Amino acid sequence: MTKRLLAALIATVALATPSVGWTPACDALTSAQKRLAERLLASEYVYDCCDETIARCLTARPTCALAVRLADNVCRRVAQGQDEARIRRALSRRARSMVGSGTHAEVDLSSAPTFGSPDAAVTVVIYACARCPYCSRLVPALHRAVTAEPLQGEARLVFRAFPIRGHQDSTEAGLAFVAAAEMGRFWEFLLYAYGHFETFSVGVQPDWAAAVGLDPVAFSARLTDPATREALVASKKEGLVNGVEETPTLFINGRQWVGDLEIEEVINAIEEEAAQVRGRTWADR
Repeated sequence: MTKRLLAALIATVALATPSVGWTPACDALTSAQKRLAERLLASEYVYDCCDETIARCLTARPTCALAVRLADNVCRRVAQGQDEARIRRALSRRARSMVGSGTHAEVDLSSAPTFGSPDAAVTVVIYACARCPYCSRLVPALHRAVTAEPLQGEARLVFRAFPIRGHQDSTEAGLAFVAAAEMGRFWEFLLYAYGHFETFSVGVQPDWAAAVGLDPVAFSARLTDPATREALVASKKEGLVNGVEETPTLFINGRQWVGDLEIEEVINAIEEEAAQVRGRTWADR
């Protein structure tokens, strides 16, 4: 075999062989996308269970599960067309969120509406405004994820009302959330209200209450009860003490999430926290 033929054969094999440490999520990338992903994986570090870059941690045995998760995250973002700077910022914010600052949110769970298994590994506290457009999408999506896969049994949701002054009728809508909670139909009312977000008016809220099985007359009385307003004010004050400035603001096992709020990213971070709590540190590769 000539040297030229041997060199061509080696080159062909090299092109056909995936880069060391690729995860399945990376395999569908184009050649240009893989080059960007390789650059990111070779320079961004894993923040738990391995002290090396993502690329080096992927080749270690046993393999750090977080390295695999972060590699999938990088490749997903590359496939979406996100540029290098944006991906690096997202990874940095995720690391800050998951490592935390050492301080944890203090939340009154005795009166807060919760959803999910009490034995869940992860408690996700959501401060949200009833008239926040993004909240109207994110909160129901998280509720669906906890209802079934991928977070069923792994996470429970805790809702805290946090009316934002810049959202019209946020106080009135927040009072309705509190009233529904006091009457035992909180999640049903929240999902209905967020599902009909664009048709909101203050006057329609008793009808919404009736739609989820509440007595509209009793509901209306709750709206004007001073105790309902006091509960809403207490929830808002609690959020301010915990550093909440905007909605939605999430706390994952007490640590404020400052990463991207796209639902896929939030669910992935909750899965990461659950794996950490459950001791699923190493990946089967």
